[in-house]
Amino acid sequence: MNIQYKWLLILIVFGIIACESDDDSATTEEVVLTSGTADFSTYVALGNSLTAGFTDGALFIEAQENSMPNILAQQFALVGGGTFTQPLMSDNIGGFLFGGMPMANGSFGPRLYFYSDVNPDDDFGSGPYPLGIVPDMLDFTPETPGTEATTNLGSSFNNMGVPGAKSFHLLANGYGNAAGLALNPPLANPYFVRMASEPNASVIEDAMDQNPTFFSLWIGNNDVLGYALSGGDGTDPITDSGTFDGAYNALIASLTSGGAKGVIANIPDVTSIAHFTTVPHNPVPLDAATAGFLNSAGAYGAYNGGLDATLAFLTANPATLGALFPPTSDMTSLELATAEVARRKITFSEGEGNAVVIIDEDLTDLTSINAALTNMRQATAEDLLVLTASSFIGTEAIPGNPQTVNGVAIPLADRWVLTPEEQETIAIATAGFNNTISAAATQAGLALVDANALLVEVASTGITFDDFLIQDDLVFGGAFSLDGVHPTARGYALLANETMKAINATYGSNLPMVKAVDYPTFYSPMLQ
Repeated sequence: MNIQYKWLLILIVFGIIACESDDDSATTEEVVLTSGTADFSTYVALGNSLTAGFTDGALFIEAQENSMPNILAQQFALVGGGTFTQPLMSDNIGGFLFGGMPMANGSFGPRLYFYSDVNPDDDFGSGPYPLGIVPDMLDFTPETPGTEATTNLGSSFNNMGVPGAKSFHLLANGYGNAAGLALNPPLANPYFVRMASEPNASVIEDAMDQNPTFFSLWIGNNDVLGYALSGGDGTDPITDSGTFDGAYNALIASLTSGGAKGVIANIPDVTSIAHFTTVPHNPVPLDAATAGFLNSAGAYGAYNGGLDATLAFLTANPATLGALFPPTSDMTSLELATAEVARRKITFSEGEGNAVVIIDEDLTDLTSINAALTNMRQATAEDLLVLTASSFIGTEAIPGNPQTVNGVAIPLADRWVLTPEEQETIAIATAGFNNTISAAATQAGLALVDANALLVEVASTGITFDDFLIQDDLVFGGAFSLDGVHPTARGYALLANETMKAINATYGSNLPMVKAVDYPTFYSPMLQ
């Protein structure tokens, strides 16, 4: 090529590029970001573990950096938001030391991770496991946490999310008193102990001392979740509606007393989260001999025979029948008794897909007729088994004795299962709490995030987040972390975007959305 033509071609190309650039600048207007009527200069976030950034069963530095409030604060900074501080843990292990020793409470252990050294028989790896446990190396010693629960970091943290807190805990004085950790049950929370301004302080008092100009409040999940996680066994009851209403309205009154604007979120249907949808009701494989034994007169055959004999007795004794099974507008007493007897029959078969046996306290008490007829039945697809049941089902109550297998020969206790009746209790409470939250948003003119509807969408169809489909499947769904309860970092980013949409719509701001690719769904076990 002639050298002159070569340079002429280069000049023409650059000319075309320059013209295109000029055209773009002439037609594209620069977007000017604005906070609208909101003032983000002093942002304070209140809530529980979902506010703190809890994920993979623990709180740790990297997770805190990817917490929803911290993501929001980074976007707020683009329109005048100030510094956002968090009570960071000491490492990326998670969990607590108490007086230099690991806390006895198992809920304060190291974070979970997914073991991805693929086993030839498992194309997807295995887990979750506590950090430090490597199954193939027979190393069953979890990592030791490095965060001392009784070490106070000082106060005035912008992220005041306290894992484990219920609505009324945010108002409780002494919730951050280290002395309360040694009581049984504990009257303090180690996460708040680390950041309380003084032992008798409350979360709301420390929040208000910062004179927030903008706040976020996401509280109430634990008021329902504790009951759900315990299988509705009564050890962690749902918060009384009056207590919740009073506590929530008191929090809103305090937070808005200085003129601050804010955003609040309602409570998702906790029964839709991966913790309750991962373990199937029928995970038991049996060989022919075991199935035959379980169906024999020496096992459940006798129980089934007792049910038939009891139904015959009730049929012959109408007064007792009517007392135990009062008729309804749809069914007679005998129809009700017959249906329940059929529901309580327990049978097993050779192969996969045998349902576990559970205790169901909502069944009619028949022990006055036959003491052997305890309230047990096999689970159905309507029952929800808690995630932790996966490590319990199939174990032997008496090691070496296959006739003591939990979930098969021995029914699962109430804490392992949410029955339809318990799920209805949760639904009623959640609806009531959400009505209170919605009314508070309307009355105070606050932005409201419908986290309940968001989770329903994630659980049903999934949500497209940039180039990713976010679903509720454990491990690979992208929404829930390895504990099956708390979001992944990408899940928190999705929540942050939904929160900013609500803020923009309410206050006329135009906060930009964050990108899914910037937030992971897994944290490496090497992250220390």
